[in-house]
Amino acid sequence: MNKNLTILFDLDGTLVDTAPDLMDAHNHVMKKFGHKEKKLSDIKSLAGKGAWVMMQRSFREEIKDEKIKKEMTKEFIDFYSQNIDKGSKPINGVVEFLKWAKTKNISMAVCTNKQERLAVDLLKKLKIYEYFEYVAGSDTFSFNKPDPRHLTDVVEIIQGNLNKTIMVGDSEVDGMSAENAKIPFVLVKDGYTEKSTKEIKHDELIEDFINFDKVIEKYL
Repeated sequence: MNKNLTILFDLDGTLVDTAPDLMDAHNHVMKKFGHKEKKLSDIKSLAGKGAWVMMQRSFREEIKDEKIKKEMTKEFIDFYSQNIDKGSKPINGVVEFLKWAKTKNISMAVCTNKQERLAVDLLKKLKIYEYFEYVAGSDTFSFNKPDPRHLTDVVEIIQGNLNKTIMVGDSEVDGMSAENAKIPFVLVKDGYTEKSTKEIKHDELIEDFINFDKVIEKYL
């Protein structure tokens, strides 16, 4: 059966508020290696491009040794993977929207710069994995966002139609991915980015997923 629409979602800051667990892992590493911890509000300047970049953004001025950087990143991944759903919660309206989308024959997938195994684990623990036909992480392909193939390859894999595909995300990386793939972009406000909504090119702007079905109906 042909799908009415394909929706690709970013994960962190878009589908799920992962800030509490990301920052707990970050501060665990900083404390262990003798560096300054950060506040939860610092998430906007740290997250969005995967664990390696998150750690580098935080300690790049303090640490030059690549070996130490890698040790810290491994510690981050190890701690985070064991505490991935302690404080993370779906964004308001997400579960209800995913249920609605399934009734409308809409196919959905996740395109995230989080490691694939971590993304799948989080989605399963939050009991929303079943709604997605595919999950592409930072290590699924040999490229990731903002490379358009991170989106277009997923659409091809799930046999969608790129002309009937939308990207939903919270950052300039997601916006660039959608623009590069030549598909409409829905921006989730107040995500994990320091850019303002005016600085990120978008077709639609939402605060959360409550009444998001009304936005999507325009594309069906």
